[in-house]
Amino acid sequence: MASLKVLKLRIGSVKSTQKITKAMKMVAAAKLRRAQEAAEAGRPYAQRLESVVASLGSKVTVSESSPKLLAGTGKDQVHLLVVATSDKGLAGAFNTNIARLARKHARELTAAGKTVKIYTIGRKGRAVLNREFRANMVHGVEPGDLGKLGFADARGFADDLVARYEAGEFDVATLFYSNFKSVLTQEPTAQQIIPVALPAATTTAAPAGTAADAAVIYEPDEESILADLLPRNVAIQLYRAIRENAASEQGSKMTAMDNATRNAGDLIKRLSIQYNRARQAAITTELVEIISGAEAL
Repeated sequence: MASLKVLKLRIGSVKSTQKITKAMKMVAAAKLRRAQEAAEAGRPYAQRLESVVASLGSKVTVSESSPKLLAGTGKDQVHLLVVATSDKGLAGAFNTNIARLARKHARELTAAGKTVKIYTIGRKGRAVLNREFRANMVHGVEPGDLGKLGFADARGFADDLVARYEAGEFDVATLFYSNFKSVLTQEPTAQQIIPVALPAATTTAAPAGTAADAAVIYEPDEESILADLLPRNVAIQLYRAIRENAASEQGSKMTAMDNATRNAGDLIKRLSIQYNRARQAAITTELVEIISGAEAL
């Protein structure tokens, strides 16, 4: 059994850790509110832009003159996985879940005979994937605090991806991030961003009287508009992923620190019981020694 001094020091150490985890939970809760508001505010624009691009794309006859981001390269042999995580830990399974989904996708593509390349945004995702796909890594970015990233940062990532695509480095790019649902729920998501994926719904007739059923005249023309919108759509989807990740990270961190605080409290209770038992045993031993000595005299 550990000595009273060792137990007392350990109890004090766990109490200090509990104070830290409780403070980190409060910080995460404060950051979560701002991150959640930013994520929810950005969703309508990203979803609307995606639907506009899909609507325009469904009206264009794909040809050699069509934007490459719409027409594609004509093949899907080389896949680029854009894995967006964070640079920081202590956020539960937030980073691991995103990396796990990307790893599963990479294994499936490799088994199908495809070439896989990995582009990471965030140190934690790169660390996880490096163990199995070190040779597949083509680029890694460490963005720092996700909450401080703006659209200019997302536009920089998008410009780099589009330049690599136009240079023929890959045929399809899929973005992996965590979609924020609630404090307790963050859903790892995969989304094809290059070339633009046209939803199946755009190939079917829309119900009469809906906005999609209306006659729209585009000026100058659909292809010219798409040439401007497609690169912006890549940037917007990346920015949306960053916002969702920022909220998911804080939600996961808040949950993890809450669990750590409760676990520290449970450990303190168990150590306190052990300390009291050891102290009682020591007192009993001393009383027995004193009584025995008195009787001997």
